[in-house]
Amino acid sequence: MYYSIDMNFFYSKDNLVALHFKYDQARRRFVEWTQNEIAVVPDFHKRTLFSDEAHFWLNVYVNKQNCRIWSEANPQVYVETPLHPEKLTVWCALWADGIIGPYFFKNDEGHNVTVNGDRYRAMITNFFIPELNNHDVQELWFQQDGVTCHTARATIDLLKDTFGDRLISRFGPVNWPPRPCDLTPLDYFLWGYVKSLVYADKLQTLDHLEDNIRRVIADIRPQMLEKVIENWTSRLDYIRTSLGSPMPEIIFKM
Repeated sequence: MYYSIDMNFFYSKDNLVALHFKYDQARRRFVEWTQNEIAVVPDFHKRTLFSDEAHFWLNVYVNKQNCRIWSEANPQVYVETPLHPEKLTVWCALWADGIIGPYFFKNDEGHNVTVNGDRYRAMITNFFIPELNNHDVQELWFQQDGVTCHTARATIDLLKDTFGDRLISRFGPVNWPPRPCDLTPLDYFLWGYVKSLVYADKLQTLDHLEDNIRRVIADIRPQMLEKVIENWTSRLDYIRTSLGSPMPEIIFKM
């Protein structure tokens, strides 16, 4: 997910150091709080529903800002890409006992759309909360990141009505820290894993892509999710030891 930046902030070296220190402190506070919860309730991490969205492009979109091709000569090769690549925006909640979703954001006509505050709240109301009827909500925590479309007052109130103080979110009872990708199982596992498989065959339509996403997620074994959540506790240890610093990029071993 993306976070807004205050363009009035002057990014001198000292200010950047101060900003990183502030972020690291918030991450460290969250880790310490979480480990204290686990000390009291050993399966706390297994009772937490982690949630997130991701984009899936039909043409396997590559961010040109992060991709460079080096050659001693100009290969005179071009790749034709559409001006507005077709994509799906997918939401899931993941925990030790399974995955709720995928949910695909669509408008009233059934066309694929991106997420905004109203659509996110509608998803929580019409999809997520009904899905929770199969579980003991009183035992579960819910986590979401701090992007604007998640944190409208009406949405936070709706989630607090469902989870009470067991909400981990910006503006929630428990604050979710900045720079959280190494703490979010969907970022460090689910989205990369799903994307590594859904493009195995050549996709022609968004419906085909949607079917592949549903199939891959449905095939994820419970044992795999248990390892993913246990790995989360190891990440807490690393972040606490490193005083809140982000984890280096690593390959998640299954």
